[in-house]
Amino acid sequence: MVSKRPIGSSGIEVASLALGGNVFGWTADEETSFAILDAFVNAGGTMIDTADVYTAWVPGHSGGESEGVIGRWLKRDPSKRDKVVIATKVGFLEGLAPDKIAAACDASLERLGIERIDLYYQHKDDETVPLADSLGAFERLVEAGKIRAIGLSQFTAERLDEALETSRRLELTPVSALQPWYNLVERAKFEDGLRDVAVRNGLAVFPFYSLANGFLTGKYRSQDDLTKSVRGMRNVEYLEGRGMRVLQVLDEVAAETGAALATVTLAWTMVQPAITAPIASATSMEQLGELLAALQLQLTPDQIARLDAASA
Repeated sequence: MVSKRPIGSSGIEVASLALGGNVFGWTADEETSFAILDAFVNAGGTMIDTADVYTAWVPGHSGGESEGVIGRWLKRDPSKRDKVVIATKVGFLEGLAPDKIAAACDASLERLGIERIDLYYQHKDDETVPLADSLGAFERLVEAGKIRAIGLSQFTAERLDEALETSRRLELTPVSALQPWYNLVERAKFEDGLRDVAVRNGLAVFPFYSLANGFLTGKYRSQDDLTKSVRGMRNVEYLEGRGMRVLQVLDEVAAETGAALATVTLAWTMVQPAITAPIASATSMEQLGELLAALQLQLTPDQIARLDAASA
């Protein structure tokens, strides 16, 4: 039985691993995506994370492709809808003006083939739009029954505080979730300020880049390795200093536990303060197995302390 954790004050609970949908319709074709989604749910996984911008970066794509894959998967077996929590996002393509939010939400609902989005994020801060306006647009979506819970992604600590205060002042539906950049080689992005705001306000935290674009799987250990995938070159900065120290300790803990590096990495993330569920994506059943194994792996205090020290 997979235990559940709450998404803030929303009343929604999820397993402590979220499946990233950024690869659906890109490095995972539709058949593979369906198999991964089925296996994830069958193993007790609940949250599926996507966005309207996925996969606009692929030549010939315009965004919404990942949502479309998830929607066709749900249509194939409608009984799956009650077993999953769907999170998606708005704001990367056209900003957070209220009319853009309203139109984007309707488009996401249509692609996903659902009546209500469980967790809807402002995908990144848009300082050209007053927070009262963008949060007010989200409130109207709640009132219309189109979204259930509200999240914010890629906000600074200061702007997150301001958004939460704005929501309280206007007596809007409380923000329930935060999605920051966080992993063993990028701890400061969350721990230096954002974490305190999240804890103080009871936000559920769903980190993205949990495996550092694959670096924390051990796939990239030299310059030559960076050509192994389309995301490889994003890891060049990790090949020196802290990155290699982290890999060394991950190797040690993997040997001690018999678990893959990805499994160890996610297990460490799951026990960090404020973390509800790290987000990780898979392009094969083998990769998914390594992610799901983190739901069962319990690291010892000594192993956690060694990883903490290597990544500090």
